Amino acid sequence: MSTLRDLVEEHTSLGSGDIDHLHRLAGDWQLLSDLSFADLLLWVPVDGHESFLCVAQVRPTTAPTAYQDDQVGRTVGGPEVAHLTIAYRQGRIWREGDPVWYGDTPARHEAIPVRLRDADGEPGGVIAVVGRDTNLSTARTPSQLELNYLTTADDLAQMMADGTFPPISHRIETTSAPRVGDGLIRLDASGKVTYASPNAQSAFRRLGFASHLVGEDLAALAARLADDPLEGTDASARILAALGGEAPSRKEIEARGATVLTRALPLMPAGVPIGALVLARDVTEVRRRDRALVTKDATIREIHHRVKNNLQTVAALLRLQARRVETPSAKAALEESVRRVASIALVHETLSMSSDEAVEFDGIVDRVAAAAAEVGTTASKVAMRRKGTFGVLPAEMATSLVMVLNELLINAVEHGFPEIDGVGAVGEVVVSSHRQRKELHVTVADNGRGLPQEFDAEQAGRLGLQIVRALVTGELSGTIELRPRPEGGTEAVLVLPLTKR
Repeated sequence: MSTLRDLVEEHTSLGSGDIDHLHRLAGDWQLLSDLSFADLLLWVPVDGHESFLCVAQVRPTTAPTAYQDDQVGRTVGGPEVAHLTIAYRQGRIWREGDPVWYGDTPARHEAIPVRLRDADGEPGGVIAVVGRDTNLSTARTPSQLELNYLTTADDLAQMMADGTFPPISHRIETTSAPRVGDGLIRLDASGKVTYASPNAQSAFRRLGFASHLVGEDLAALAARLADDPLEGTDASARILAALGGEAPSRKEIEARGATVLTRALPLMPAGVPIGALVLARDVTEVRRRDRALVTKDATIREIHHRVKNNLQTVAALLRLQARRVETPSAKAALEESVRRVASIALVHETLSMSSDEAVEFDGIVDRVAAAAAEVGTTASKVAMRRKGTFGVLPAEMATSLVMVLNELLINAVEHGFPEIDGVGAVGEVVVSSHRQRKELHVTVADNGRGLPQEFDAEQAGRLGLQIVRALVTGELSGTIELRPRPEGGTEAVLVLPLTKR
């Protein structure tokens, strides 16, 4: 399915500023659809303005839809779009006409012109038309709540025709906007509440306000209720800004252990400020869970930090023991253990600074490779290089993989570039990685002396290779192949699934 931008760019000559305005409208018009109890369809003129193409659609959450099928991408013309043509050419909201039928569903047509204001704030020409189509099959006498919804919807529709709705967002909002059903409060031009839905009343009751909201100065009330005076002043200022014609960002009010998210929008049909619309949503439980997750994440990071410290302590103790051992084989075994423990500590160090159980693995590989390069003899000069990127890996995979790479790199340096008759070797070890489908392909290749002719990876008695095989086939559920390189040297090829098998 083509996106709104794709459809508009392909079928019209609208500029980027016009398209951005249509995107803002499509991002904010669920509010108008719910208030109107109607489907909204965004139409743009095509074929010399003789036909209209639907580029976006939204259904109400407060009423049954008028359309069972998706209308996006549909082109209509002739008498079927007469109301759209009038709204587009005359630049006014069209509400005349008899109900129409979509199969067995009666519907009422309305058409709202969409304008974009220029840099000076002056309304420009009509760039599109919003069809507001109401399912009449459940029509009845509206309640007080529904009347306030419809009145507010008409004000926003006029603002859309004026070019003042939706408001231009100055920054990205990090919280989801309250919806109409969460709680609606309507203010008059002085800031007094003229209507509050039952859910809005309940939200403010959670904040400690036991009386009815109607007649209250909402800005003053918000400042008075908030636990933090500065936060209360900020919430009050945003409501006052909406009364002044601005569209402030959303704001949370915290009081008595409850949290209510508010969004204030100006109501200024035909450019006349008549009040503001405030949506309120009780997010107390959402914020409680957020705080619990933050505490959990902090605890997990602290655990990783302590594990890292403990592993470093173990490595230090092994290092001290190695210095006291005189037997060369025992000394070498202890030094290998130090490197293995240190490589695992690297993963926990990275996890202690991460907000989730995943690590950027490239930095870990670079540090392990640098440590492995120091294993070679002083006369040898072995360069380490990484090719490609590992990306972000889950913690359980990273812990095993770092041990595997540590063993393979040390083997490449020690056995691929030995010192012969006091003469050191010169070479390079390259760690390559890429992702293919849902697998991670890793190659550790060197240009050293290569594998012995009688070498059998399955029968090799080295502890390092035994650890590698056990981790790759067991913990990582992957495969490993050790083989000679055609151009000389050795390569270890790993294929690891990125998802659990």
